[in-house]
Amino acid sequence: MQSDPRTWIAALRNSHERLTGLVGELIPEQIRGGSYCSDWTIAQVLSHLGSGAEIGLMMLPGALGEGEQAAPDSFPPVWDVWNAKTPEQQAADSLVADERNVEAMEGLSDEQLSRISMSFFGGMILDAIGFIRLRLGEHALHTWDVAERLDPAATVSPDAVDLLIDNVPEFLAPRLGKPLDEPFAVRIRTTDPDRDYLLATTDAVTMTEWPEGGTGARVGEVTMPAEALLRLAYGRLDPEHTPATVTGDPADLDRLRAVFPGF
Repeated sequence: MQSDPRTWIAALRNSHERLTGLVGELIPEQIRGGSYCSDWTIAQVLSHLGSGAEIGLMMLPGALGEGEQAAPDSFPPVWDVWNAKTPEQQAADSLVADERNVEAMEGLSDEQLSRISMSFFGGMILDAIGFIRLRLGEHALHTWDVAERLDPAATVSPDAVDLLIDNVPEFLAPRLGKPLDEPFAVRIRTTDPDRDYLLATTDAVTMTEWPEGGTGARVGEVTMPAEALLRLAYGRLDPEHTPATVTGDPADLDRLRAVFPGF
């Protein structure tokens, strides 16, 4: 995994610029219309990113040890303000809030980045990369939710994929994955970048490096671009948005979609 926080910040900046360009292409009807997230309009996706940017700024002083860590009960008032905005205000204001968030990350000194530490659910302690990774994952995938409305063949930005792909087995699979009624195992091989994983579900979902010498048992195999695996983990690889380069037993792909239903 890339260990330089500034590489992650640069990808976040690129994602912001991509989102800004996409929003600039939207007409009012599209802003008020549906996004890939079936329960949200594009304006609501942008509102979510805008409120998330503000909450991220609220959390930063505590993560830096320069103030109290923001309590969860401080978040609902932020959401209430954003929910009260018109769709056009949500779209415009989200870009302003997002810019402030990115600028704050870019303005951190190396010393500040080195001391970021934030408690996260499950007893995790996030360092600078972990802190930025949370925002980049949310930002890149929700930017895709907007991009897909303009181009159904849109993909997640390659620089974000390169950074986030290793987050799938380490963080996303055990947290977003849902065990199936029956045990299931499959080999997942990716390209751009190349990865080789074993996904298994019993009482929980695990995703590990494919063992040298195999598993000793026959399991199915699917191959896909790493970008497709990232979208799969977030519940965004339905059949209509599955690239032709994805190969494998259709039944295994359907099981994988059931493991990662999205949110």
